[in-house]
Amino acid sequence: MVQSIKDMDELKTFLKAAGCKLVVVEFSAKWCGPCQRIYPLVHAMSLKYQNVMFANVDVDASQELAQIYHVKAVPTFQMFKQTQKIFEFCGADAQKLEAKIQELIEYCNARLGFLLTLCS
Repeated sequence: MVQSIKDMDELKTFLKAAGCKLVVVEFSAKWCGPCQRIYPLVHAMSLKYQNVMFANVDVDASQELAQIYHVKAVPTFQMFKQTQKIFEFCGADAQKLEAKIQELIEYCNARLGFLLTLCS
């Protein structure tokens, strides 16, 4: 499921609720053709990757968020881990998005495994 985010309070709450999960936020616009084409693919990824949280910000309805997060083009995808932005890219490239999600999941899982080994 892709959560619609309307303002900074909603985004902060969403990021905190994610805890240690990877968060993918898509900044898009209703008038943007590439945004409309990639949205069903992002929705499908939200169902496929249950351990990743997905959100969408309409840059026209949430101009403040677009400004705070320095969104210069749509669609822009920003990835967060524990409320911190860890990656960003622009463009409607579903393959690149999914590859980056997989890479970040693997990296985070490997890091978690390493930390668990240190703690045992």
